[in-house]
Amino acid sequence: MQQIDLLILGAGWTSTFLLPLLKSRNYTYAATTTDGRKVADTDTIKWRFEPDSDKQGRESIASLPLARHVLITFPLTSAEQTDFLVKSYLDGHSGKPGERTRFIQLGSSGIWQVPQSTIWVSRRSPYNTTNARAIAEDALLKRGGCVLNLAGLWGGERDPRNWVGRVAKTKEEVKGKKSLHLVHGADVARGIVAVMRDWETAEGERWMVTDGIVYDWWELFVGWAARAKADGDGVEDMPSDQARWVFELMAEEKVWALPRSMEHLGRCYFGREFWDSFKLAPLKARV
Repeated sequence: MQQIDLLILGAGWTSTFLLPLLKSRNYTYAATTTDGRKVADTDTIKWRFEPDSDKQGRESIASLPLARHVLITFPLTSAEQTDFLVKSYLDGHSGKPGERTRFIQLGSSGIWQVPQSTIWVSRRSPYNTTNARAIAEDALLKRGGCVLNLAGLWGGERDPRNWVGRVAKTKEEVKGKKSLHLVHGADVARGIVAVMRDWETAEGERWMVTDGIVYDWWELFVGWAARAKADGDGVEDMPSDQARWVFELMAEEKVWALPRSMEHLGRCYFGREFWDSFKLAPLKARV
């Protein structure tokens, strides 16, 4: 069996950007889904992670293609799950020709949403070590894997404008909205390929992946003030409730203009280090 470049475990939204990029750069790859559906015009392997089914689970992992890199897109929630997946895969492919497999886990930047001593938060800042996903990620790091903790994902069908009515239904909720950090799916895909290309930099490291911008929710609410009228005549003569509330709050809190200062925004992610380290820049930095 020839070793492929990348095996994607769980080909979901991220893979709609990653698979075309891999194809354009002539990487060899395979991907799994729970139902074996096509993703981005790519056939996938029907497979489900079954950590509670010892023998059957190990055999199903061992049956997966041999790859130089394995990308885990779904959350693992314990150190035991991480060890089960990695050990089963390596044991199932031991003795086969090829390089030792390298594991990449996608995670969330939400692990840094804990009290911090400064407004600037980096990948080296304290994080929630009791978080189930963080515990599983730490177990992978101990095995020499790489973890990419992604900021809010957008692109394609994910339009942040559609989040407004969900995250800020009242003036009080608007008042509490401060910083937002994002990364586009195209840049996530580029980041994964960069990790594969420069494993010496990636190995054993946890990375914070954002587009390098600290967004002010208030500025976004104002920027997205226009809303289509129900009669569809194309005339937008009334701003959204969220935009009106922002201007009321600016007057109340004596904010002269937007965006607010970093001090006002509170938690601000230092999103440049990943791109500096892998000698890249985001393509989609600005929602």
